[in-house]
Amino acid sequence: MNDQPMSIANSIRAQIPPVHPEGYPFIGGFALVTLILFWLWSPLGWIGTVLTLWCALFFRDPVRVTPIRDGIVVAPADGRISMVAQAIPPAELGLGDGPLPRISIFMSVFNCHVNRSPAAGRIDRIAYRPGKFINAELDKASEDNERNSLVISTANGRIGVIQIAGLVARRIVCFVREGQAIGAGERFGLIRFGSRLDVYLPEGSKPLVSEGQTALAGETILADFRLNDPGRSFRAD
Repeated sequence: MNDQPMSIANSIRAQIPPVHPEGYPFIGGFALVTLILFWLWSPLGWIGTVLTLWCALFFRDPVRVTPIRDGIVVAPADGRISMVAQAIPPAELGLGDGPLPRISIFMSVFNCHVNRSPAAGRIDRIAYRPGKFINAELDKASEDNERNSLVISTANGRIGVIQIAGLVARRIVCFVREGQAIGAGERFGLIRFGSRLDVYLPEGSKPLVSEGQTALAGETILADFRLNDPGRSFRAD
């Protein structure tokens, strides 16, 4: 009988994802402002409470189960796949001037914003470029917005991953460095507060996802280099 309350508490605790350390100062700031608002006028304090909970939700960093096999490319971000197209990669990636398969994932302010490596390999290049803060869903955001680019060399070719700031995002954070080895699904950065990630696959790769599909960082498979897959069709209900 004594174990039952503890079991319930553990079950509830298991459903609450941990918060990334990058979020602690922001959550603390929201909480402090909330206390002040409660002191001024309690209805404002409750609004502050909701915003504090949202901030904690934004910086959540849940455990993900990443499929581990050579050739698999996983989503680097949570969000909606907004574009699957052929596009010329930014010059700073050094991936050539020809079009490559590009998968864009748009993250709203309600998505988890911790970014994960799409594949295992070595980080050959990191390039930051200042820019604008237009709507990240627009195609021109790939060229005009502030961004941070990574090139990961894998056994199956080089993959470009670009963190793109959005209308609300004002800070791109990168945890890794050039020359570092990284595993598929490992955390490499985050963006505050809402934005987009582009993934450029090697020439000839066939994306296994569709526009409008929901992606989970480190879990959703974007492509598989070991499959001779002619492509897939999709249906939305």
